[in-house]
Amino acid sequence: MHIAWLGKKSPFCGNVTYGREVTNTLLERGYRVTFLHFDQPQERHITRPPSMDLEQSGEVPLPFLFKSQILTIPSLKSGKLLAEALERLQPDLVHASLTLSPLDFRLPEICAELNLPLVATFHPAFDRRVRNLTSGTQHLTYQLYAPCLAHYNRVIVFSDLQRDLLMKLGVPASTLVVIPNGVHTCRYSPGPSLAKANLYARRLFVYQGRISPEKNVDALLRGWRQAEMGPGCKLAIVGSGPLAASLKRFYDDDNILWLGYLSSEQRRIDILRAADAFILPSFVEGLSLSLLEAMACGTACIATDAGADGEVLADGAGIVLDTQRVSSQLQTILPILRDHPEITQLLGQKARERVMQRYTLDGNISSLERLYSEVTAEQRLMCGQRA
Repeated sequence: MHIAWLGKKSPFCGNVTYGREVTNTLLERGYRVTFLHFDQPQERHITRPPSMDLEQSGEVPLPFLFKSQILTIPSLKSGKLLAEALERLQPDLVHASLTLSPLDFRLPEICAELNLPLVATFHPAFDRRVRNLTSGTQHLTYQLYAPCLAHYNRVIVFSDLQRDLLMKLGVPASTLVVIPNGVHTCRYSPGPSLAKANLYARRLFVYQGRISPEKNVDALLRGWRQAEMGPGCKLAIVGSGPLAASLKRFYDDDNILWLGYLSSEQRRIDILRAADAFILPSFVEGLSLSLLEAMACGTACIATDAGADGEVLADGAGIVLDTQRVSSQLQTILPILRDHPEITQLLGQKARERVMQRYTLDGNISSLERLYSEVTAEQRLMCGQRA
């Protein structure tokens, strides 16, 4: 089966990781995948003519005006170029890992004209309760997208909570399919690591992700400072974002390690393996891949009940925080985890078990394969009826 995958390759974010992991695994399982993504040819010195052999390239760049971790604005001609590329490629199915782009709203029309079945993965973070400006903005995104998503053949979401929210907004239940994020549990696994020694930490706590308002890193840092963890306890902040510089100036502390964005996946894994606990204080989330990666490494995890993260950690797989009381809860929890390594060890075991039960990449892809077969069979039946 030939899959035309429309997604992101940059800048780095959860959508990028999702697209890379899923398409690589599909290729390993014998699928043909052509990756269509927003990329300016001059950035990559692409000089191939428009008539390039798309079948052999495995990649189709589309022009854009603006691109960030959250939003993509395509150029005016990108829709036409996408339609032309799909017409030449003639894939069996189009899978759009939605990039929050105006082109998302045109895809159903483009694919309908070409008789191509269309599947979407809908990523935007959410909070089950609209409790602040950030979560309210995310809810508006769901309201904006719901009428469009109703015209896709299927829409993949990561949790029952996300499905229920879209159903309330009018997306048919038959369109929505819950396939949680999955993590590569052989690569992300418990194992030896020198990271704790290299960071001169007796006890190591880790945050990994964007440093932006919705991630609520400031509340984590306040809780850390209030907990007075003492010498030998380190908090590693892994990632970058718009708030990084200002927070780093304010929380200039020898026990807070600002490691920035780490391009080396193995180094990120080493840090997770060495960590005593992983902390995710977000206001809004979808289903955090960073959280699943930490759990797969056997790290004790603390996360807010935003999005589906509370669902992931429920029933003893981790510690769930209220988004509105992150600092005060961490002030109490962190010293307990510092003084009782047996608790972090047990929570780490529970976290790994939960991932192996529900959130493996192999399980994710098997569910995706069944969905592809179902959607393409429906498309063939519809085409036969029209004939």
